[in-house]
Amino acid sequence: MTFTLALDLPSMRKDINAALMQFIQNENKYLSKIGPELDPVANGIEKFLLDSGKRLRPLFAYVGYLATGSLSSVEIIRAISSLELIHACALIHDDVMDGSDTRRGAPSIHKLFEALHSKDNLQGSSSKFGVASAILMGDLALVWSAQMLHTSGIKNDELITVLPFYDEMRVELMAGQYLDVFEQSLATQSVERSLKVARYKSGKYTIERPLHFGGSLGGASKELLEAFTNYGIPLGEAFQLRDDLLGVFGDPTETGKPSGDDLREGKRTALIAITMDRADTSQLKYLSKYFGDPNLSSEQIGHIQEIIVNTGAQSHIESMIEQLAQRSLSTLAFDGISPVGKDLLTQLVHISTIRKI
Repeated sequence: MTFTLALDLPSMRKDINAALMQFIQNENKYLSKIGPELDPVANGIEKFLLDSGKRLRPLFAYVGYLATGSLSSVEIIRAISSLELIHACALIHDDVMDGSDTRRGAPSIHKLFEALHSKDNLQGSSSKFGVASAILMGDLALVWSAQMLHTSGIKNDELITVLPFYDEMRVELMAGQYLDVFEQSLATQSVERSLKVARYKSGKYTIERPLHFGGSLGGASKELLEAFTNYGIPLGEAFQLRDDLLGVFGDPTETGKPSGDDLREGKRTALIAITMDRADTSQLKYLSKYFGDPNLSSEQIGHIQEIIVNTGAQSHIESMIEQLAQRSLSTLAFDGISPVGKDLLTQLVHISTIRKI
């Protein structure tokens, strides 16, 4: 595997992909030695991880490292690439919890293994087999993340420095996932609670903690880590708000998910909370009847989308995204960020918030 070590985002993503491919293929050889029964696991997780993905978490970690003025290395790339495996764990488990049939335009892991069970005429419930397999594969991705970090080749003092941020990132992700599940169970609407879910489920572990992870590897000062927080928290919230809009209005060819999937799942996002707060009696009655119905027709989804637009909730969220993005950009005036770091962090604001609907 060759690494470019170039400092533009496409080349950085290419290096991250090379590190992931090298690690996954080596670990899949070990799985194959255990037995051929694990071949579907090896193939499934390799395809899930390597076929697509923006690599935002490793990219933010990489930029956090470069922002300290440090020079890149293959060992650093391997270390920061381990964060993508945490994301893989989150996606696999999230699809199980949400009952999502697709991910990135392909069957989700639990559906893939459900189909495998049916195809091979195995005993028991195909759906239970699929769910159990996905839970274990998500756990495997989390274990592999730690393994990839520990075997990356970084120095012992670098590993010791980065571990607190790595651990904090994983804890906050799991806390955010629970908050998301709990929010759906409350079946109420609260912009404040929805933003808290967005902060922990997505924002902190997508942007702030990866920046801390990379920055600590580069010996970042306390002031620089604080600047990363001031940049990462608002941008993380903007990132999740954009994701909420995509979950309702997104083009399936871009998102890899059916149109209006979040409406079928009854996702209690800030977008929905604002919609319900502003809805009139007839709109609220329609939302109460159909929001969260897994069998929503395309016509019903279209009507809910109209309600969201007509209440002004969509434009309000767009305005919030813009304001949060500007807050992030304003922190880049801090002198402790290297010039290359400032340039890349500016680009990442655009990538994180201006995604197609």
